[in-house]
Amino acid sequence: MPEALVQALTPTPRQWLSRLRDAANLLASLAPGVLFGSALVLLSRDPRFSWLIEPARYPWELWVVAVAGTTATLAGLADWRYHRTAGVRVGPNEHRAEFLALAGGGLPLFLLMGAASVSSRPRMFLLPVLVVLMGTVALVCYDEFVFHRRRCGRFESLLHRTLLAGHAAAFLAWAHFCFVREGFHG
Repeated sequence: MPEALVQALTPTPRQWLSRLRDAANLLASLAPGVLFGSALVLLSRDPRFSWLIEPARYPWELWVVAVAGTTATLAGLADWRYHRTAGVRVGPNEHRAEFLALAGGGLPLFLLMGAASVSSRPRMFLLPVLVVLMGTVALVCYDEFVFHRRRCGRFESLLHRTLLAGHAAAFLAWAHFCFVREGFHG
């Protein structure tokens, strides 16, 4: 194989870094759904959560979380795929902002929500959840208003709005389950 061809096919360190950032953002966006499903399976073994074995007994909030979260995840995957097929370049600052919103805001929020869901006193998590939620919303707004406001076309904007609306609906359903409904958790 000619050396010029080998060099053309070998990614540069900058390309590797970009691919690593892409993979990190994709994994951070998939993590809540995978962790949520895994947690439900693990919790179903606990006698307090034996109702998880019977989907007919699921509260409406759990169905909303599942449908809205799946919708948000699919919109996020479609956006990720759209960037690759349409050749939309995402710079390192935008990657950093998105990763901060996903992993720096979304992951801690998800962990707090999980802890509140299994706690016998979920209300003690309300303030930390709200503080992390506000920080996450600020990070998402920064990403949307700084990087996406002018660049995104109709389709990409629709994907972003679907993703955000899905996450918002899932969060609100979870908050109702955890802080209003009684008898299902902890």
